Amino acid sequence: MISTAISRFLADGTPSPAAIDAFVEEHRPFPIREGSRATFVFRGSADSVHWQHWIFGLTTSQAFKHVEGTDLWYLTAELRPASRVEYKLWVERDGRERLIRDPLNPLLAHDPFGANSVCTTEGYERPEWTEHDPESRQGRMEPLSIRSPALGDVRHLQVYLPARFRETRRYPLLVVHDGSDYLRFSAFRTVLDNLIHRLEIPPLVVVFSDPGDRLREYAADPRHAEHIVEEVLPAVSQIYPLEERPQSRCLMGASFGGVASLSTAWRYPDAFGKLLLQSGSFAFTDIGDHERGQAFDPVVEFMNTFRESPGRLAEQIYVSCGVYESLIYENRSLVPLLQEQGIRVRFEEARDGHNWENWRDRLRMGLSWLFPGPVWMVYE
Repeated sequence: MISTAISRFLADGTPSPAAIDAFVEEHRPFPIREGSRATFVFRGSADSVHWQHWIFGLTTSQAFKHVEGTDLWYLTAELRPASRVEYKLWVERDGRERLIRDPLNPLLAHDPFGANSVCTTEGYERPEWTEHDPESRQGRMEPLSIRSPALGDVRHLQVYLPARFRETRRYPLLVVHDGSDYLRFSAFRTVLDNLIHRLEIPPLVVVFSDPGDRLREYAADPRHAEHIVEEVLPAVSQIYPLEERPQSRCLMGASFGGVASLSTAWRYPDAFGKLLLQSGSFAFTDIGDHERGQAFDPVVEFMNTFRESPGRLAEQIYVSCGVYESLIYENRSLVPLLQEQGIRVRFEEARDGHNWENWRDRLRMGLSWLFPGPVWMVYE
């Protein structure tokens, strides 16, 4: 498989350095998008170049083709329309290997580990409601520290108060796991400002919580559930004017944060009426052992127990997951299990992977379904 642009460029034989320069300048930024095809280009001296991506079900590392007699390498990949893929390039030269961002692609996605290059196919555009809108009134952030006997330390929270916050009215509450990462990598504050300003969701008080030992606390640890329900909720309720009904409270998280949200609501079924679960690490076993590593042992133990006796842990649950994730099966299988308990569930899939921008792009649907604002007169 070869792209039309590359095929035409190479039709007259080995190109000159000047011709390659002109080709690169003509097609910047890379990759070249042609329908569902994406063509990646690398220039440089190398023994091999590979496309290293995070698409479950597709060979993780794919080799570029080298144009003999030049420093030009290329690879055309067939992707589904409206796909978004994060990747790096694996470059080997003289026995040394480097994993780098694509030098010809300025589009980057950041996460706690650094940054990846981003490839999108036709049909995907970053949602405009995730971008700063100067017309949107901005909420404000306040710090809040609470002592946690359950976890044995002091926890530092961030609290979002909507524009025009008033002590004389009561607000729904959203509690967010991995709060700092959601703010930094998923533009959560901007999303809240925009959706509230556009009346797509009501004004919310939002608590952004961060873990200490994330893999321990978020892996269905009962001490973490106690912290959220018996420490965070009372502390926030004493300071801010909140609606008192469980249906006015939502707990959310992604990946292990999804497990923390689900397990907390399961242990305290009257605490939260809504859950927002994104790419939850809901690993389980029907038979035999799992192969996801030791960190997943308590998750699998919890999920196996939960699947045996899920109960009605909330009124509404929004679930999203990328089809390019290894967790898509587990997230899909969770939906009918929840529905069987009489829970209203909305499930959304995206052609994306396990990353913060996938979770960012789903926030509008999740939040407006769980907390519909005045503009949503009818919601299917």
